[in-house]
Amino acid sequence: MGDTFPRGRTAIAGLATFGVGEMPGYTSMELTAQAALLAIADAGLTLPDVDALFICQPDDFFAGLSFAQYLGLQPRYTDNNRTGGSSFMSHMAVAAMMLDAGYIDCALIAYGSNQRSNGGKLATKITSDQWDAPYAPIFPLTSYALAAARHMHEYGTTRADLAAVALAARAWANTNPEAFAKGPLSLEDCLSARMISTPVSVRDCCLVTDGAAAIVMTRIDRARDLARTAVPLLGAAAATWWNSIVQAPDVTVTAAKESGARAMAMAGVSTSDIDTAQLYDAFTINTILFLEDLGFCPKGEGGRFVSSGAIAPGGSLPVNTNGGGLSCCHPGMYGLFAIIEAACQIRGDAANQLPDVNIALAHGNGGTLSSQATVVLGSMATL
Repeated sequence: MGDTFPRGRTAIAGLATFGVGEMPGYTSMELTAQAALLAIADAGLTLPDVDALFICQPDDFFAGLSFAQYLGLQPRYTDNNRTGGSSFMSHMAVAAMMLDAGYIDCALIAYGSNQRSNGGKLATKITSDQWDAPYAPIFPLTSYALAAARHMHEYGTTRADLAAVALAARAWANTNPEAFAKGPLSLEDCLSARMISTPVSVRDCCLVTDGAAAIVMTRIDRARDLARTAVPLLGAAAATWWNSIVQAPDVTVTAAKESGARAMAMAGVSTSDIDTAQLYDAFTINTILFLEDLGFCPKGEGGRFVSSGAIAPGGSLPVNTNGGGLSCCHPGMYGLFAIIEAACQIRGDAANQLPDVNIALAHGNGGTLSSQATVVLGSMATL
């Protein structure tokens, strides 16, 4: 499997975010286009250099077509993969293989949403799944609450363990100028917060923000000569085990177990080699599940791992060093922001820059723990 992926033969050449937090007056596509133009400029390229578009907008079924039209491009290839927040890791896998094959020369992967300024909410009713709908679950909260409740029952995980995830995210956010949610947050704040879907409270839920992000990918021989330090893609894998969580044989195990193992095998690394992990934290239980499923700690030990301070500033495994979806931003989908934070840590220009980052993992989640995708990024020294 590792031999079939073009390890280190493609790279992130440019990246950018735009409008993180609140940006009234912009449509989702306008936000996306601004991030895209900034990422292209960051790479030292121009718009005509781009010949492939990858996008997954929250409010446009034909986003790939709209994006091409908005930018005035006629790309060789357009992809509008809609697997939720994991889409962008999957985009990277496809772009890498197409670049390596010579099918395309420059890929632009972008996303944007005006969810906050447009009055969007985190929770809705399920209407698309006839088997779940009669029970009136809150989408997506109830599904994550189900996983959290089962994890607590099975492994003794506590609400304080869940809170440790939120507290670590806020600690990172407090020193990130771009983060939307800053300020004091205590364990008592988390434990006394309004319950939404037991055991998930307001403090266990991601933000609702505006924001856009974009990356530019090219082949490594070109990327190393461009304006910014190239960030090679070492491995990328995706896995989907279900759509509705009620179809899961075990709601405490996700397909991250598969996507992470394959991505790391492609990269030729293990968890002990990874300097920082950026994990899709739509809810606090996500971080715990993904730490376990990706192999950073044994199954059932995630709660105790996060409560030990391991993922917070000064901990043994820095996680979501920008504040994550819980405290930095979450404009509908967070996956591309996790990728950008991982790449910034390797480039050396992250807000909360860690020393000597050579390998970073970014993991995306879509649906209700449904679609999982993992990418491993490296420095030029890893080639």
